[in-house]
Amino acid sequence: MAKRNKENMSIADVLKGFIKENNLDKGLDKIDAQNAWYAVMGKSIEAYTDSVELKNQTLVVRLSSAPLREELSYGRSKIIVNMNEFLRRDIIKELILA
Repeated sequence: MAKRNKENMSIADVLKGFIKENNLDKGLDKIDAQNAWYAVMGKSIEAYTDSVELKNQTLVVRLSSAPLREELSYGRSKIIVNMNEFLRRDIIKELILA
């Protein structure tokens, strides 16, 4: 772990440092992306969502409804924008609806 600073550090800064040092960013991004999908898309879409997985910068969402998958595919770019705005950073570059 990094050397201790003589000045006080906030818990948030300590956690950020720990996450960065231990390369936990990608794992946290995966969890954040899953949570963002359910928050942004709402309960009605959640009912038809089988899985949400972030692979590199591609969000792969498995849906149990073919008509819903087709409908969402038309708004793919808007979904990506909304997800990244919710996350407050550009994690998702592509969306695959399966």
